[in-house]
Amino acid sequence: MNERTEYRLLPKGLLLLLRMALVSVLAGVMPASVSFMSESAWAGTVSPGGMPDAPAEVPSQNAGETSVVVQLRAVDLGFPVEATVEAVRQATVAAQIAGRVMEIRVDAGQRVKQGELLMQLDAREAAGSDASARASLAQASAAYERTKNLHDRKFVSQAALDQAAAAMKAAQGAAVASGAGLSHGSVTAPIAGLVAQRHVEPGEMAAPGRPLITVFDPKGLRVIASLPQYKLADLKKAVRARIEFPETGRWIDASRVEILPTVDPRSHTATARLYLPENIDGVVPGSYARAHFTIGQAQKLTVPPAAVLRRGEVTAVYVLDAKNGARLRQVRLGEAVSGGELEVLAGINSGERISLVPLKAGIELKTSASH
Repeated sequence: MNERTEYRLLPKGLLLLLRMALVSVLAGVMPASVSFMSESAWAGTVSPGGMPDAPAEVPSQNAGETSVVVQLRAVDLGFPVEATVEAVRQATVAAQIAGRVMEIRVDAGQRVKQGELLMQLDAREAAGSDASARASLAQASAAYERTKNLHDRKFVSQAALDQAAAAMKAAQGAAVASGAGLSHGSVTAPIAGLVAQRHVEPGEMAAPGRPLITVFDPKGLRVIASLPQYKLADLKKAVRARIEFPETGRWIDASRVEILPTVDPRSHTATARLYLPENIDGVVPGSYARAHFTIGQAQKLTVPPAAVLRRGEVTAVYVLDAKNGARLRQVRLGEAVSGGELEVLAGINSGERISLVPLKAGIELKTSASH
């Protein structure tokens, strides 16, 4: 008995679906290394004869808002230096008397006014010393008055009167000192601002010189950077400087730049202070920043970071033609320039238009290819 092999053809609809899925996979997964031919050659649908149709053109909505023309522009040539944000006005309050921490009224992050009570120390020992000093002052004052009356009647000499006056003044000094020591039991805010850190907990022992609480004024901030000695001559001529916050991509112009006149003998660097405008939101002391000192200008081709699409190690942009058809093209980027844009080293030319919404352009391209 002869066996006969049967061949079953797939339905036409299922075959079309398989082709559409294959086209979608190739349009999104094929690497963009070979001039991105995968995007241009596979973006169209497959005709019944097996040849791909012309690449689909994706119309761009609101092209004026979702695309930009790449052009050469003058950018500042900056010398970048690592920096740290600090407060212009910051104070760490330390204990001035020995005593246990009895009460703490504020915590980190709270806003305080100048002179506001922050914490209370156990000042009973200081209170006893103050009471003793005041009693000694009262006794010395009474002794001086008696001696003065006797001196007016010529019963005592001038030397006795001078001695009584000196004793009274010594008692007055001791009373003032003891009163000041008693007042140190109440720790108040030296400036108005925010509590940055609390260094003690209730019940701990405070000793003279021990830090208790740190307060800073958030209205005035500056950036501290270390400048290498070999660049000092050029950087002192810089008239402008910008501050970059890499984690947010934010750039801020420094309102004032100060370079201290001395150089650290160990690191051979000079300290620079770059002052930020007042009331800057989202910047706190201790934050990492990068200071860019402007030392010249040059013409460079730049693109906004929003236009860049990254797939693994491949960096690309969607270039739009005259009919708003999107084509993926690999580019080679340099460092970020002043203003936050990225320098383009190769891949696109001046005058070409690119999409500012690459994810949307890619989805539209795949959807068009599927249809």
